[in-house]
Amino acid sequence: MVSVKTSVPESVPTLNAAERLAKLAYDDMRRVDALILERLDSHVELIPELAKYLIEAGGKRVRPMITVAAGNLLGYTEDCVMKLAAAVEFIHTATLLHDDVVDESGMRRGKTAANLIWGNASSVLVGDFLFARSFSLMVEAGSMKALGVLSAAASTIAEGEVRQLSAVKDTSVSVDTYMQIIDAKTAALFAAAAQVSGIVAGRNAADEEALETYGRELGLAFQLVDDALDYGGRASKLGKSVGDDFREGKVTLPVALCIAKAEGEEASFWQRVIAETDQRDGDFEQALDYMKKHGSIDATVKQAKDHARAARVALQRFPANEWRTALEDLADFVVERAY
Repeated sequence: MVSVKTSVPESVPTLNAAERLAKLAYDDMRRVDALILERLDSHVELIPELAKYLIEAGGKRVRPMITVAAGNLLGYTEDCVMKLAAAVEFIHTATLLHDDVVDESGMRRGKTAANLIWGNASSVLVGDFLFARSFSLMVEAGSMKALGVLSAAASTIAEGEVRQLSAVKDTSVSVDTYMQIIDAKTAALFAAAAQVSGIVAGRNAADEEALETYGRELGLAFQLVDDALDYGGRASKLGKSVGDDFREGKVTLPVALCIAKAEGEEASFWQRVIAETDQRDGDFEQALDYMKKHGSIDATVKQAKDHARAARVALQRFPANEWRTALEDLADFVVERAY
């Protein structure tokens, strides 16, 4: 058997917004944890062992907490909300397992990537198992519409990952194209995680749309901050090695903004290090210098702030209460990670 731990920090004055939300949602997240524990169980020992390794690696489980918090915001905390929250976590964990195989990542959530311990084949197959479990939970939640939203999100995530894979080493990727990619691979699940609570709570279309907008804008802000942190952060904050995107030849927003302004020697630099992945000692530092020159990291964080602000605005149609405040603060916290 495996265990999933939900910690409640004791010192309230030192809590950040994510920790405050975790404290507020503690009882409900324990119900979600129980479902995760139950559905991870398998007579094939490798499955719960590998899945437990990733799920317990320190992730804050922000996505399922959004589902739980949205339900509480609407005054609806039935079991179906917890099942959908667990499904959201399984979808997210499955995508992480698959991503690490595709990206050949060395770290995930501050630990050695699962595929480096158990191998690529095991990581992919356990990811498939988690996808299957997520769909079982969606069916049990009893809402065809919620099932449709989450299954569509799973498809959209896969499409986004394929588009990103196709865009690796492609210095012609525009800012607009990149935003479409992260809207699919990251924001879609945030959006669905929030929207499904509105669906099962029986709220009107405007409420559903507001929750979907909150999640989508939050997800965009989240990804953009991760993009900035890959060039201006610490591995402890990012949960992976700083500079991974650069080494993999990924054109994230800070790079796309630089390439759009690059001329001459600088344009040749980006062609060599990204398109050709011919990277030498000092190239990462040179990339940082170009980003400082063009202000591309600051511009990325500014865009993240704009999306976080839009997420807060989307919640304004709901009555003010501790849950709305917690979700609003979470949007601010997502951006504060950049500092």
